[in-house]
Amino acid sequence: MEPEQLRLSAAAHGHGGYDSDFSDEESGEKSLQKTKRIQEDALLIKPFQKPKQGSVVHRQFAAEECDREEARKRRFHLISMDAYERHKKFVHDYILYYGGKIEDFRRSGANDKTDLDVIRENHRFLWNEEDEADMNWEKRLAKKYYDKLFKEYCIADLSRYKENKFGFRWRHEKEVISGKGQFSCGNKHCEENEGLKSWEVNFGYVEHGEKRNALVKLRLCPECSHKLNFHHRRKEVKACKKRGTAAQNSKEPKNKKRKLSRSAKKKSKKKTGKDQVSSDDSDNSDKDSDDSSAEDGPSAAESLKGPLREADEKPREEEFHEYFQDLFL
Repeated sequence: MEPEQLRLSAAAHGHGGYDSDFSDEESGEKSLQKTKRIQEDALLIKPFQKPKQGSVVHRQFAAEECDREEARKRRFHLISMDAYERHKKFVHDYILYYGGKIEDFRRSGANDKTDLDVIRENHRFLWNEEDEADMNWEKRLAKKYYDKLFKEYCIADLSRYKENKFGFRWRHEKEVISGKGQFSCGNKHCEENEGLKSWEVNFGYVEHGEKRNALVKLRLCPECSHKLNFHHRRKEVKACKKRGTAAQNSKEPKNKKRKLSRSAKKKSKKKTGKDQVSSDDSDNSDKDSDDSSAEDGPSAAESLKGPLREADEKPREEEFHEYFQDLFL
């Protein structure tokens, strides 16, 4: 019985049949070190620090973390795309999950209009008070474009001149800066600079179902002028009428001075009662009248001839000078 008791006591101590007197002391020291380490770790833990997790986490927690990370990646991918690419991705995902065709998502562009289309529909060659009575945003846009045009000279389309059909439009800023239509030919297919003539045309046109007329002015080269006057001759505008009027105005004060001198001489005749003085004054007055009649003769003849004739062609420098002189007057 004694050997069996010794075997059971050894098994109880767990040493496989071997026992030691120092085993209890070693286990007590290890437990003290472990408790001390736990206390030190508790002192080092910060208030906002999360508790440490074990080596193996719960399955639900792992799934939530995976979903959160996947959503973060998807959000970053969507933010990096522009609006059109994001729209295409959403449409593709919808078709992938719910079925359908890509043609079902394409919008119809039949009713789409640009600003140019709106201006073409509501443009008018000339705006009057009746046109500005009932204004919507489309008409306001067309009127704003109309106000930016320059309406001194026109640009013409003479491609159908044999049918007596012409197209006219106003000039825009780039054409005014380049001199198109004023210092070069006003035909949109011609760039001639020499021998330009100004013409006035009664332009009749149909606009929004209403027939209208407008008197427009344009400058054309000799060849394009022939096309404009192919069926009947238009009115030519001549630009040197101010010289003739200035010459007439310069002659008027001279005639007034002569009339004043004659009246003064007549008064002097009435005051003096002597015959010799009167006879001398009469002789002088006869001479003055002969001189004045001789001087007035050519002026009357010139007035019967009409205005001074102009040269058919002028150099471009004179045209530039006259144009800028009219601007600064």
